[in-house]
Amino acid sequence: MNPAALGIAFMGMLSVMICFLGLARAFSGNDKITSRLDRYATRTATGPPPSAPSPDSSRRKLADEIDRRLSKRSGSADLAQELARADLKLTPAEFWAINGSAVILAILLGFIIFRVILVALPFGILGYIAPRWYLGWRQTRRRTAFAAQLPDAITLLANSIRSGSSLPQSMELISRESQPPIAEEFGRVIREIGLGLAIEPALNNMARRIRNDDLDLMVTAILVQHEVGGNLAQILEIIGFTIRERIRIKGEINVLTAQQKGAGYLVGSMPLIVTVILFLINPVYMSELFNSVVGEALFCTSFGLVGTAFLLIRKIVNIEL
Repeated sequence: MNPAALGIAFMGMLSVMICFLGLARAFSGNDKITSRLDRYATRTATGPPPSAPSPDSSRRKLADEIDRRLSKRSGSADLAQELARADLKLTPAEFWAINGSAVILAILLGFIIFRVILVALPFGILGYIAPRWYLGWRQTRRRTAFAAQLPDAITLLANSIRSGSSLPQSMELISRESQPPIAEEFGRVIREIGLGLAIEPALNNMARRIRNDDLDLMVTAILVQHEVGGNLAQILEIIGFTIRERIRIKGEINVLTAQQKGAGYLVGSMPLIVTVILFLINPVYMSELFNSVVGEALFCTSFGLVGTAFLLIRKIVNIEL
């Protein structure tokens, strides 16, 4: 067998194994929770004496050791916070493993399609960007859902306070009666308060996780009222009305700019789609483009200009309120 083909096959097998290992750890968090609880509490063994460590426990200890060493890096804490904002049950080490697997798979896919290493290498960049794009997409979707639920939650909070409930009781009502993600966030605030944390840092933690301007306004109003007093129910009603009007205006702007956004996505993706189709139809003809330095320079320059135009269109139509 050709050594190059054997190396490519081995890299593909290794990347697939790493990817599925990360996904398996993402969906099995009970053992990790139990091990973390064992650090703070001891349990009396009621069953038979412990036997030799299983392969699963050895792999888990190895993964925990890798997580511990990677946590000392400067970007690990930021990545862990980004994963929490996206509600992904992954550690930074698992995310980096999946990211590396995506890079290897993307390079292999580009080499299989185009049979040109110069074209396959940019696919590695796409493999590096794809997991982080998915992470940002999860964060955006969660923030959008939270922003849509926030006006109703503020109204429920104001009505509960007006009926005589305290602020923690009103937030607990939101965690019971609302839908995720806002129910999860307010439930986390209630748990932090129950564990002894003051209401100010608990609300600030929620605002830092969500990063929503409307939520920052609500948290600021609650904290100011907590310090100086006032009619909190009336303040929350005014904030809820302001947020609803902002959401309405933002929806109108999205409708007016939808055509420009669609045109930008279409124009930006057409050169890549056409290039892939031509390589699949007639790879010999398209490979002539890479037989000279001028052709390679034209190929890289054209895609650089198309990418720049795509980013400029997105910047123009992205109107912030």
